[in-house]
Amino acid sequence: MFRAIAVALCLASPVAAQTTSDVEFFEKKIRPVLAERCYGCHSASATNVMGGLVLDTREGIRKGGASGQPSVSPKQPDKSLLLAAIKRTGALKMPPGKPLTDDVIADFEQWIGSGAEDPRDGKAAPIPPPYNFAEARKFWSFQPVKDSAPPAAGKDPQWNRTAIDRFIKAKLDEKKLAPLGTSSRRALIRRATFDLTGLPPTPEDIDAFIKDASPAAFEKVVERLLANPQYGERWARHWLDVVRYADTAGCNSDYPVGEMYRYRNWVIHAFNKDMPYTEFVRDQIAGDILAAKLTNERQLEDRQAKIIATGYIANSRRFGSRNSEFHLTIEDTIDNLGKAMLGLSIGCARCHDHKFDPIPNRDYYALYGIFQSTRYAFPGAEIYQHAKDFTALNPKDEPLLRVYQDETSKIDDMTEDYKTSRLGKGLNAEEKRKETNAMRERLRALEAGFANIPKAYAVSELEGKPEPYPEKLNDAHGRLALRTAAFDARIQRKGDPKSLGDVVPRGFLTILGGATLPPEEQGSGRLELAGWIADPANPLTARVMVNRIWQHHFGKGIVQSPNDFGSRGERPTHPELLDYMTARFQESGYSVKKLHKLIMLTRAYQTASGQDEKNATADPRNDYLWRFDRRRLDAEEIRDAMLAVSGGLDVTMGGPHAFPPETKWKFSQHKPFVADSYEITFSSNRRGIYLMQQRIKKQPFLELFDGADTNTSTPKRAATVTSLQALAMMNSSFIYEQSAKFAERVDAANIDGAYRLAFGRPANQAELLEATRYLAQTRAAYLESGQPADQAPK
Repeated sequence: MFRAIAVALCLASPVAAQTTSDVEFFEKKIRPVLAERCYGCHSASATNVMGGLVLDTREGIRKGGASGQPSVSPKQPDKSLLLAAIKRTGALKMPPGKPLTDDVIADFEQWIGSGAEDPRDGKAAPIPPPYNFAEARKFWSFQPVKDSAPPAAGKDPQWNRTAIDRFIKAKLDEKKLAPLGTSSRRALIRRATFDLTGLPPTPEDIDAFIKDASPAAFEKVVERLLANPQYGERWARHWLDVVRYADTAGCNSDYPVGEMYRYRNWVIHAFNKDMPYTEFVRDQIAGDILAAKLTNERQLEDRQAKIIATGYIANSRRFGSRNSEFHLTIEDTIDNLGKAMLGLSIGCARCHDHKFDPIPNRDYYALYGIFQSTRYAFPGAEIYQHAKDFTALNPKDEPLLRVYQDETSKIDDMTEDYKTSRLGKGLNAEEKRKETNAMRERLRALEAGFANIPKAYAVSELEGKPEPYPEKLNDAHGRLALRTAAFDARIQRKGDPKSLGDVVPRGFLTILGGATLPPEEQGSGRLELAGWIADPANPLTARVMVNRIWQHHFGKGIVQSPNDFGSRGERPTHPELLDYMTARFQESGYSVKKLHKLIMLTRAYQTASGQDEKNATADPRNDYLWRFDRRRLDAEEIRDAMLAVSGGLDVTMGGPHAFPPETKWKFSQHKPFVADSYEITFSSNRRGIYLMQQRIKKQPFLELFDGADTNTSTPKRAATVTSLQALAMMNSSFIYEQSAKFAERVDAANIDGAYRLAFGRPANQAELLEATRYLAQTRAAYLESGQPADQAPK
């Protein structure tokens, strides 16, 4: 009985599954290949369109050529002639010359299999480069924030409670939608508690709220929840979703990052202390530069926190070994920066001018130069196994850490050079053995003395003076040379780092001011970038964050594409309301907690969940909030709620994971780091945010219930319903453990108490009868099995 309650708890809570567009995939992976390898013979502008096949339009690629068969059949790769041609499995082998690589072919197969999303359909006409920026700035999201006046008060006093309610009610009236009544107090406190802490309210909290007849009763609940440390744990999870947080680095060996937890904890603390959002942004982009100004011993803790905050940038995915494929890490940084902080798909401008938003290719490389001029901590990889460029948390340790990291990295280089015969060509086998043994001895001495210095997975500035773009990017052995000074980037034609174009001065997006670094700037430019993003005149930064906060209260944003405020994104359902709240957010000093209160104390937030056929016909997605959408708990809430009601939740803050010592790390593409493979137990009764999360192998429970993807920004969680979820609820050892603890916590005779604990409400008569009958049947079956009567269920 109690196990059934625990299972049901996971599914009962007061939004729609994510619908992810593949436009960005097309723009980054498909269009550049078509343009480079196919348009010469298969475009409307080609002198002679070969085979009548036009591939530079959506209609042409779907229609096909002279054969009369479609070249692309969405979701049917095996029936798509284009895929057969590039695979060269049939009579037609395309494109002429060098075949496409396996990775590119896999991209086409994935694109077709997922529906062949192709934006070249006229729905959003691309802005032809060079852009008319004056015209582009007329787009709603590039307009300055307007402090919109609320509509006039209506006849319903409930909907005149706040300015937000007047905006909502005016739109409901315009659409001729009648809002539902208010929710019950039990539903409201459950809604608020899950929203702010990710946990269910206790029976005592519910009873106290129901008995409090004061007008400020709900406001007191909100303030209490905002002051609870569990608030930071819940809302940090939302941010970590967006910035694709992981405890491992990615790449084929997925090296652990033992210090990454410090950034996770920093985000939690930032939300709990209500750090102004502009400071939150600045510290993540340029905290190390700001920390350098804090030299007083009393400022040490603040200095450490600012360095740790740059784990946001260091957390970018890794590809290849220490310096190879590093351009892909920078691409990942810029892509996430655009989505997370500006709501723009900047990454689409890597290979060409953005086809839909006013972001030229040059602007992408203006940002690229900033991150190219930044030193990223290196976590280790298959060949170069020692970490490098981490930052010591205590300034006195920095010289020691630098020596350790520099020397171990040099030994890694030399070891690899001996293996590949780049070094030691004139040495015989015995001499090579002696050299190798000497390196191993030195490595052991270094590891014994310096490996455990407290450090942060962070970024830092390069010490050298700015220099022109280097003539040679690779060292004598063909490796990407270590960067020692800041320098502007050169355009990579079609995103290819081997095909370089013009040098672009480091700076910001033209559509958002187009500022460039001052000539006297010696550093990377991240401090200036942080200022440009956090500038109150920037129309995107505050709007994007306000929309995210609204989204996590109502299940959907006012802009329902929270990572895309560009022309391919959704338009705001309540644009004046979004700007009104953004103005209040700025006015409050960018206080997230004050924005929570502003939203939660509205009549709109306190609307009941329910159904109305007339409203549902007119507004099936509930865009205008005539009801409060119910939602399924997300993965962490499902798990944490079970732990909470079973009494097994450990509320202490999570620390480092039990990774093996760094000196034992020997991971490779054939044997990547996977927790289970190394007999490492990451199970814990702490909050779900503290579970170790890998990039290659996902945490099983979180993956099953649509947890965030650690490889890409997750602005909205999906809400799938699968048979595997049901089977996990029936067979998972975790579910059995929590069910047993729940049964021990509640007296079997107190069925009503069990319901109050699990659901926040008393059991109804039917539930009491069903539970009583179930317990009687269980007792009878137990006794019939010959078990001792004194141990039988009561």
